[in-house]
Amino acid sequence: MIVTLHSFLRHWQRAPLQLVLLLAGLALATALWSAVQAINTEARASYARAVDELGARDLPVLTAPEGAISLDHYVRLRRAGWQVSPVLEGQWQSGSEAVTVLGVDPLSYPGAPEMSRAAEDNDLDLLALLRPPGVLFAHPETLPDLDGSYHLLPMEQLPPGVVLTDISLAERLLDDVGRLSRIVILPDQPAGLPPLDQIVPELQQNASSDSAMADPERLTRSFHLNLTAFGLLSFCVGLFIVQGSVTLSVEQRRGSIRTLRCLGVSGATLMQALFLELILLALLAGAVGLVIGYGLAALLLPDVSATLRGLYGAPVEGSLTLRLSWVLSGLAMAVLGTCIASLQAFIALRRMTRNLSDAAVTRSAGRTYAMCGAASVLLIATGWAALNLVQGLLGGFMFLAGLMLGAALLLPLVFYGLSSGLLRLTRAPLLRWMVADSRLQLPGLSLSLMALLLAVATNIGVGTMVSSFRLTFVEWIDQRLAAEIYVQVETPKQAERVLNWADRNGARALPQFRSDSRTATAPLRIYGVVDDPLYRDNWPMVRGDGKSWHRVYEQGQVLINEQLAHRETLRIGDEVALTPTWTARIAGIYSDYGNPDGQATVALATLQDRASQIAVTQIGLVSPPGVSLGALARSLRRDLNLPARAVVEKNTVRSASIGIFDRTFVVTGALNILTLAVAGFAMLTSFLSQWNRRLPQLAPVWAMGVTRRQLAQFELLRSLSFAVLTFLLALPLGLFLAWVLLNIINLEAFGWRLPMFLFPSDWGRLFLLTGVAAALAALVPVVRLLRLSPATLLGVFAGDR
Repeated sequence: MIVTLHSFLRHWQRAPLQLVLLLAGLALATALWSAVQAINTEARASYARAVDELGARDLPVLTAPEGAISLDHYVRLRRAGWQVSPVLEGQWQSGSEAVTVLGVDPLSYPGAPEMSRAAEDNDLDLLALLRPPGVLFAHPETLPDLDGSYHLLPMEQLPPGVVLTDISLAERLLDDVGRLSRIVILPDQPAGLPPLDQIVPELQQNASSDSAMADPERLTRSFHLNLTAFGLLSFCVGLFIVQGSVTLSVEQRRGSIRTLRCLGVSGATLMQALFLELILLALLAGAVGLVIGYGLAALLLPDVSATLRGLYGAPVEGSLTLRLSWVLSGLAMAVLGTCIASLQAFIALRRMTRNLSDAAVTRSAGRTYAMCGAASVLLIATGWAALNLVQGLLGGFMFLAGLMLGAALLLPLVFYGLSSGLLRLTRAPLLRWMVADSRLQLPGLSLSLMALLLAVATNIGVGTMVSSFRLTFVEWIDQRLAAEIYVQVETPKQAERVLNWADRNGARALPQFRSDSRTATAPLRIYGVVDDPLYRDNWPMVRGDGKSWHRVYEQGQVLINEQLAHRETLRIGDEVALTPTWTARIAGIYSDYGNPDGQATVALATLQDRASQIAVTQIGLVSPPGVSLGALARSLRRDLNLPARAVVEKNTVRSASIGIFDRTFVVTGALNILTLAVAGFAMLTSFLSQWNRRLPQLAPVWAMGVTRRQLAQFELLRSLSFAVLTFLLALPLGLFLAWVLLNIINLEAFGWRLPMFLFPSDWGRLFLLTGVAAALAALVPVVRLLRLSPATLLGVFAGDR
């Protein structure tokens, strides 16, 4: 065994290029996978730290169906011996922002140790929370917006826009005394307690809290799942490089393998030696891939962190930590992937030990392609069944996996059928030879062409999704930003001053008030708006008619966002519970991109009548005729002595929103480019693996008068033809992938569908990139062919083949 393994390893001294290709392919595959895993692991670790340190993970809670819990319920539980902690949550207008206040008992709340540490870091003790003026804990980004009459302490674990404080201070801030939002059931309860349904039968127990402090991983799960899918796809594409390199190495060692067989080495020993060799190379390449992946993850993590903070308010640090979990995952994937990618090499080695000729394998290609076609149909059918039987994102991704893998397996059968048809239609001898030769090489090129198909289809699908999303998002932003100037107000009195100023100066005012509530499953934000033509003409309705706004203003009905409609399975005309005491009929459904929770819009008068806690957030202004936006903004700041940041023009908000959107897809764009590059690299390894086996086919054609230059031109034409045909087949697959992403994956992940737009100019650029990748992949074989000496070609006729 040792001698055989040593003989195998010495092969790489004679073929350093193949060794570089093998290690590079596996290192790239491991790097792309480990980079994504490192990003996801770091993000989840940040979520876990924030939630665990505040004690909010996996603790059951008691809630009331009608919303509020009376203090008497908490007293009954404590007297019965239950270890529980009260929580009061609500909306509070402070400074320029409305924030969510979370009132807790500092002596029993699971996050009390973290609160105590934050207080001690600022020279306060835990009792300061209970003494006037009180302490407010908030994320550093939120602190500048808070009322400075309290002790304001930073706490990184809190999401932006959330304030943590003592429950007695929260009651005063929210003007809500004697009521609780929920009761947290603490761990380590005493034995022999009476059942909860006997003490508080009016309350219901939930598995975990769904408040402002809920696990941020719930909101970002779809984002990380998409990243994992891209990482896995990139890893699979990278394995095609490994497949080509390993298969090439086995073919190059044909003479050595026959010699070893003559010396008495068994086929099993040869298999074991090849397996050990691949394990050693996999560990080496995997280690290199981990280093590259760490650098790639460190490069991309700041953009991911900014995206998650901007879209979800999720606390993700911008630094990367080396973690054993993704290191072991990367090495395991490298070893497992190498074994899977080397199956064809093991089959080739088995064929050599059984003395099966290449011709025999070629004659069985038709059967192999038919089996691939059957497997393709089975995979697509399985994916379709999973889409209809498995709920949620998992079913959608299982459908995508079946579709993509099924389409890839169908590719060799399509090429085999096309080449057979061309042979029947073509009469030119050289063209017939090129088609026949291409079909002969198809078994060795199939995997690299599958990689190219997946890479191109993914680029088209994801590119179409992102571009459609961006086009829709920009249009939606323009519709939602109905006013020309937005004024951030700090207090109701300041809001009144702005409204009076607008009335005196002839500007139309669009004040926006809101009240926070919750449905049975998630938070709900209710907006109140005035009756203005801008809303009637520009609001981005998904489902509704010309009378929807009339029913809102005249009949007290409500508009809800698409997320709420999907989550609660609501339609126009249904009743929706906005608060425990307020139920309204749905007049229409509107798009609300980027918002993970439910939202409702009612007439301002209706909100003022039905909701108790209303916060003013901002006031939109429309300039009177003949007055420029700049002049209106300057006059507003001067007359009311407002800071510059309190008055923002529409275009500024629009640019900032689009900037956040563009930053969201930095990672997927980078993975798209890397996937296409890896696919081109896979084609190069496949062409190189075919090189030695092609000399017996090229030599007779050269001997009949076809020059080496002509053969090189045919080689380049063959590569480009494969690339063009693969692109043409990938185009409909990519468009269908985009449709699935927009209408199935987005709906399950975020709660909204997106319209699909076509971008032929992007296809043209991708077509050119595909052609360039194919030309570069064929460049090394073409140069070798041009430099091939006649003696080498003549030597084919003197060989044993």
